[in-house]
Amino acid sequence: MTDDLPLSPLDEDDALAAEYVLGVLSLADRSAVEARLKNDTAFAARVLAWENRLAPLNDDYADVPAPDLLPRIEARLFPVAAKPARRPLFGWLAGALTAAAVVIGAVVLLAPAAPPPIVATLGETDASLRFEARFDGQALTVTRVAGSAAPAGQVQQLWIIAPDAAPVSLGLLEGETLAVIYPEAPAGWTLAVSVEPEGGSPTGAPTGPVVAAGVITDL
Repeated sequence: MTDDLPLSPLDEDDALAAEYVLGVLSLADRSAVEARLKNDTAFAARVLAWENRLAPLNDDYADVPAPDLLPRIEARLFPVAAKPARRPLFGWLAGALTAAAVVIGAVVLLAPAAPPPIVATLGETDASLRFEARFDGQALTVTRVAGSAAPAGQVQQLWIIAPDAAPVSLGLLEGETLAVIYPEAPAGWTLAVSVEPEGGSPTGAPTGPVVAAGVITDL
């Protein structure tokens, strides 16, 4: 019977990617998959495809607000000390220098971090519709920097295309920005945006016109 036939290597990879996303692997198998994700971009694309496919399952669960840690951080940076006893001039100078060091350290910690580097530009510099892709080492973020969203009843869909491979959807650009977890920004791969029916391509491949595309470059 056909049910007893062994899976092909590609089918085995697809099944392993699905089990990883569902969280049903043992600790040893999950660790092996995470190590493979760092080097196998094709397998990483399969994992990402399963994450996008199963993402709607999270819609039934409300977001959990993050704890407010600012008061605890401020308490550690600026502790309320008891009124000090009278100290000689040297003691006051040392205290002032310590306070200055604390303030400088807080400014450095709270200063906004530099944005991740641009790894791809989708569209020409003077194009009416243009996107920028940035990679921070963990996530690939694509932002529409020129132009507007798709017309009513349609949506812009982001695809990643390995050389000589079929496009894989990274998600829908329903707002200005789409961020997806990605192990690396594979140089030489193409990012493209197509216009699809509302809800995304019904076939798993681009069906509408490609309105912007660009090749990922080395960091």
